Parts: sequence; structure tokens; C-alpha cells
Amino acid sequence: MAIHPVILSGGSGTRLWPLSRTSLPKQLLPLTSELSLLQETVLRVAQFPEISPPLVVCNHEHRFLIAEQMRMVAVAPSGILLEPLGRNTAPAAAIAALMLSRTDADAILLVLPSDHVIKNHGALLDAVLTAAQAAANGYIVTFGITPSGPATGYGYIQSSEVIEGVPGCHGIREFTEKPDLATAERFLASGQHYWNSGMFVFSARHFLEELRRLQPALMSACEQALDKAIIDLEFTRLDPDAFSACTSISIDYAVMEHTPRGAVLPVELGWNDVGSWDALWEVNDKNGEGNVLQGDVVTDNVSNTLVKAQNRMVAAVGVQDLVIIETSDAVLVAHKSESQNVKRIVDQLHAAARTEHISHRRVYRPWGWYESVDQGERFQVKR
Repeated sequence: MAIHPVILSGGSGTRLWPLSRTSLPKQLLPLTSELSLLQETVLRVAQFPEISPPLVVCNHEHRFLIAEQMRMVAVAPSGILLEPLGRNTAPAAAIAALMLSRTDADAILLVLPSDHVIKNHGALLDAVLTAAQAAANGYIVTFGITPSGPATGYGYIQSSEVIEGVPGCHGIREFTEKPDLATAERFLASGQHYWNSGMFVFSARHFLEELRRLQPALMSACEQALDKAIIDLEFTRLDPDAFSACTSISIDYAVMEHTPRGAVLPVELGWNDVGSWDALWEVNDKNGEGNVLQGDVVTDNVSNTLVKAQNRMVAAVGVQDLVIIETSDAVLVAHKSESQNVKRIVDQLHAAARTEHISHRRVYRPWGWYESVDQGERFQVKR
């Protein structure tokens, strides 16, 4: 059974500002190794048997960066679908399913975000193979991560009975988005709740059938966007007018919360969605004081802190539980417990018509890069 990975690379990663920006989002950054999160994702599934080349869905502005990152790890994608603007995961998955169904109506899709960390590759392979069998029998499967604590930054899936004939898979009773601490503690104690991973396995035929039934207008717009798409080198440019008509909606809201075909497969993968700075602190190796120190960093009496210096020496004295991120044009200092709220700073920058949330001083282009040296009302000097 061939399995087709679909890598969703459309996120902006605002909670990892100032490192992650609109023009260079977190999935394109080397946050946990020398490779970017996208490269880690692609290589993770490339080692699986009977796996097809990945289909990547991304924003058109990132196309050359993604093509180059794929080339650097010697992975040739089956295609790169270019979205003219972000419309969440349901339209992206729908168009990928439509594209793959044109050569195989029963193609099995493995839909993966491009920006997650998974440490247990063997468990992932086992989960994919189990989910693929369920998908061949008509189920739309999502992976539920066994929670390690009462996290409030994740969505939760409540499972129901084991599905007969599909070992390991459960029905889905309810989705809950980012509960408060008391609710998360109750979920943890129940033994029936799992973190929502955002990873899916389904057949193109059954997923598209459910979308046509539940979201007919969305399906019509997706079909038009693909039918009117333009092939540009190795890229497929979706029609901007048709794609703009798509509702911005996730797979969960569009399908999983309404379909009788939904299933959850509980897994333990060493998973982290690296959705905030405290999550990045958790997945990185720490020194004896519990610190993650990257770059030119000097500390004294510092504990449980993440310090990342890109351009200058950063010194910290007598602090704990902080996040300190230095880039060429911005410095973030935050308590780890406030990491989820970094997006508020990005919102303020956007409201003030600033540019520090859009791009770094070094901006990448197909021909290379440039850095802004100086700029004013009617001029900009670039290197």
C-alpha cells in the first residue's frame, strides 16, 4: 500500500517571534538541529517503506526557499502546491487530495504539519501503518498524543469505544480547544483525552466524499483553484481568485467534528509542536542549571532559561524561567509562562504598521539575499 505524505508548510509561527517571521517562518528555521523543521519532517517520512515522494503545500512567497531546502537534503517532492494566501488546513488538504486522486482515487494520504518535533520514529511508522489500514476501510484517522501533563496550549480529543476491526483506533466523542488548567487536569485524569496532533491519515476518496457532503462550497472553490492552476517550473500555482473564495477553516472544524468516519489513534511519539519558546526549551538539550544556551551567551546564577544570541554577546545574571532571544533588529525578553502570548507583540507590530514581524534585516530572494543598511521615508539602502 503506497502512502503519500502531504507536508503542510503554510504556518507563520508568530509565537516564535522574533526568530520566526512572515517571510521566514519557523518551519524553515533550524530550531532543534542543523536542519530546518521542514527538512526534519521530510527526512523523517522518507525512511519509511512504501512511502511516495512528498507533496508540499506552502505559501507562494516561500517557494524558492522550500525548493532549495528540499534539494539540500536530496528529496525530490512529487509537487509543490502554492497557495496565494493562507486558508488554514482544510483547503490545503482538500486540494492535495484532489491532486493525488487524479492518478489514484484511493490514494492514502499522510497529512503532516511541517513544524513538529517527533523523537520516536519507530512509533510513528507503526502508527502510520495502523492508520493506513483504517483509512483503507473508510476511516479518517487523526493521531492523539498521550498527554504528559495538563497542558493548556493544546487542543484535546476525547476518545470513545475501540472501533471493531480496526485495532488501536477509537471513535471520537468530542474535541476541546485549549482548555483552562482545571479542565486540562480533569482531562488528564479521565484517561480518555489526548492532545490533538494535527496529523491525519485518510484515503482521498473518503475524505473528498465527506468534504463534498459537509463543505460543498469549499469543495467547489478547491476544485476550481486546482482546475485553473498554472504549472510554473516545479510549482503548481493555484488560481488566486478561486482559492480566495475558500473558507479559512481547519480539517477539525470542517470534517472531523462532524463526520461519523472520524477515528483517533492514541500514540506516544516524543511529540512536540514547538508552538512557543517554552516548548522549544523543553525539546532542546539543557545544561546542569536547566538552561538552553545558543550562540555567544554568558550567564551567572541563571536557571531554567532559554537564551539565543544570533548577532551579539548576550549576558544574563540572576534570572530564572526566562526566554531571551536576540536578533539583528529585535530582542525578546519574556517569562516562559508567557510564551503563548508573544503573538500579542506581533499583533501590536502589525497594528503600528511596523515591519519587524514581516522580515529580518536579511531577506532571501531566488537570486540570493539582501540586508537593509539604512532606510527612510523615500529611500532604502541595501547590501
